[in-house]
Amino acid sequence: MPVAGVLLAAVAALVLTGCAGFLVPAGEGEPEPTPTPAPALSAAASPRPPTADVPAAEEPGPPPTPTEECPASGAVVTVGEVQALLMSRAVVLTLTNCGSTPYRVDGYPSVQALGEDGERLPVKVNPAGSKFGRDHGPEALTLKPGGTARSVLAWVSTQEGGELIMADALELAAAPDAGARVHPLEGHDVRYMDELNMTAWRAELPE
Repeated sequence: MPVAGVLLAAVAALVLTGCAGFLVPAGEGEPEPTPTPAPALSAAASPRPPTADVPAAEEPGPPPTPTEECPASGAVVTVGEVQALLMSRAVVLTLTNCGSTPYRVDGYPSVQALGEDGERLPVKVNPAGSKFGRDHGPEALTLKPGGTARSVLAWVSTQEGGELIMADALELAAAPDAGARVHPLEGHDVRYMDELNMTAWRAELPE
């Protein structure tokens, strides 16, 4: 067959097949269709399990904060900062009427040195003055709610005192029957004591 006839036959064959993939079977050699991702569910459309039969988990709340409540006596004693003077130490005790009715005070604070296990130590407590102020004796006071009275508690050493006693805390109260509170002495050199002197409750500090 002449060359021109061969070319005509080839063109006719392409026309008959419609140029369908150049004789490549359907589906072969073509890229696969890209799958369309499913639309994400919004929070409003998200299915939720029923809550009637499934109780929600309760998260533990913060621990309760301890608060200093007013004793039944209506008087609370607090301790000021340690003061130093000529190798001596003292603190100011403040009695506050934390109740809702007037509180009468006439006398001295109740002070007791305590050991590591809370046992009472043989530390003598004297109603007396010190280098920090004289003791002028008891004064009858009637404190309104929120009113205060003060006393000076001093650490003293005597010649016959011997070895100092180490205390871990002081048990303090406005009076022997007024409900005592414990004040730790950790971190202070006032843990070592021979005797303690205290002045009577007064509206003003003694001089």
